Amino acid sequence: MNTADVAGSESGGRPVPAAAAPDWSAGTPSAARRASAILPTADALVDGFREGVVVTDPAGVIREFSRPAARLMPGLVVGRTLAGCGEGPLAPGELTLGERRVRCRRVELTVAGTTSIAWYVEDVTDAVARSDALLAERGRARFLATASQKLGNPLHEDRAARAAVRLAVPTLGEVAVVVLAPRRGRARWWRATAGEGEAPPIVDGGVQPADELPPALDEAMRGAEPSAADWLADQLAEAGWLGDRDPARVAVRVVTLPGSASATGALLVVRSHDLDDHDMEMLRGFAARAGAALDAAVLYRDQAEVADTLQASLSPTEPPEVGGVQWGAAYRPAQSSLRIGGDFYGAHELSDGGALFYLGDVSGKGVDAAVFTGQIRQGLQALRRIEAEPARLLTLLNHSVLETTRAHGHGRFATMVLGRAYPGPGGGLSLTLASGGHLPPVVLRGDGTVETVDLRGMLIGVVPDPRIASVTLQLAPGETCLLFSDGVTEARGGVRGEQFGAHRLVDALAGCQRMPAPALAERVEQVIGDWLGGRNHDDIAVFAVRAVAPGSPARHLHAVPDRRSA
Repeated sequence: MNTADVAGSESGGRPVPAAAAPDWSAGTPSAARRASAILPTADALVDGFREGVVVTDPAGVIREFSRPAARLMPGLVVGRTLAGCGEGPLAPGELTLGERRVRCRRVELTVAGTTSIAWYVEDVTDAVARSDALLAERGRARFLATASQKLGNPLHEDRAARAAVRLAVPTLGEVAVVVLAPRRGRARWWRATAGEGEAPPIVDGGVQPADELPPALDEAMRGAEPSAADWLADQLAEAGWLGDRDPARVAVRVVTLPGSASATGALLVVRSHDLDDHDMEMLRGFAARAGAALDAAVLYRDQAEVADTLQASLSPTEPPEVGGVQWGAAYRPAQSSLRIGGDFYGAHELSDGGALFYLGDVSGKGVDAAVFTGQIRQGLQALRRIEAEPARLLTLLNHSVLETTRAHGHGRFATMVLGRAYPGPGGGLSLTLASGGHLPPVVLRGDGTVETVDLRGMLIGVVPDPRIASVTLQLAPGETCLLFSDGVTEARGGVRGEQFGAHRLVDALAGCQRMPAPALAERVEQVIGDWLGGRNHDDIAVFAVRAVAPGSPARHLHAVPDRRSA
């Protein structure tokens, strides 16, 4: 092309034929002249688009291109194909040009019988990055929300730790290990390893001596965050937690599992590539949720251990073996899950060969009542060493209870039958019974008759000098004295919700004179349970004292329902 035929050069480096330049001197209207003075050229308009434009002929030879297109594809040259310019092919849709992500569309143009292909390319790298970041953030938020929901349920630390490692794989890593804070010199750990394909993670666990844990875990449990990936991988390999993975080909991160007072443990994740800032942020967020779940589980465990210890200390104990005496007991607390309540019984061996025994009931139910029964039992344990006569011992106990209730200001009181048993010279037992406002015992004679002992008295812990009733009776071998709480006679059941009453108890004991004391106590408890029919009830306690020949078994039955079946 001659220079005389060229009017100028486009911004994209393309020549413009002279014929394309407007000739305003050839009678062009003045309006067109004015428009040319204020409108930009077509090249300037095209160069101002966000989209770049590349025009090719049907064979792919470049005819022209704009500046935005040249920025995306610096090798463009008019007269060459894209491949000849060292650029990749264009196709409708999204594709990658160099390090940029572009959206491309194809438009076919026909001008004066000549067909051209216009490719419009738009740089969407930043938009795609923002969209990917938003999707990733939403994914992290969904993951953490799901983790919060699934970790919020377990109240056992092992189940919470197992759930944590299972949730962590594969989102956070191919391997996840939760190590609980050491307890009594040992640390529980749980590990999840990604399964093959869509298979769920494989979870295992074990116990590690505290002094053999990787040093990085000590730092994590002190609140630090070790970051030397290769060093951490070597430590995990030594602990056997990497399996067959090469420490040199994995990245490891350790974070603290925070608790309310101190760390509940540490979380380790292993993956084939290192975690970026967003990954670490999600890892810490997950660790915070897992730590909160573990903290709640540990708190529940500690409270359960305290409750179990208190229950063990407050629960009735097995009476001692005493010659000529066979004991039987049954106990059903109002709150079966606690296994303790306001009824109590027990027995102590005396130095002269006899035995002191008792059954009582305190006002109230549940833990408060159980604590009060514990105080009464401790009082009896101490006072019996200075006084063994039942009526005088109840009087001393009354003074002790009054001091306790006044000191605490709760106004509680108790009822009780306290007895002393001595083996007779020819067999049988001599019983001395004293009552502090409790239901009178019954005696099951050898001929099957049932006698109610005429024994009355005043409540324990109400007045300073109560009237304490006392009576002495004899049991022949094979005869039984039965003590029981008002939970037996006042149990409501049957068709009309009536109280069981003393008369039904007498009927239930008829014909049971041959039963050993343990079986008799269990029978009464079962009869009351059947009468209740699943209804709520007060504490139920039964204590049987049976006269037996010397050398007969003296063991008793402690029939407290198992908490798991309650």
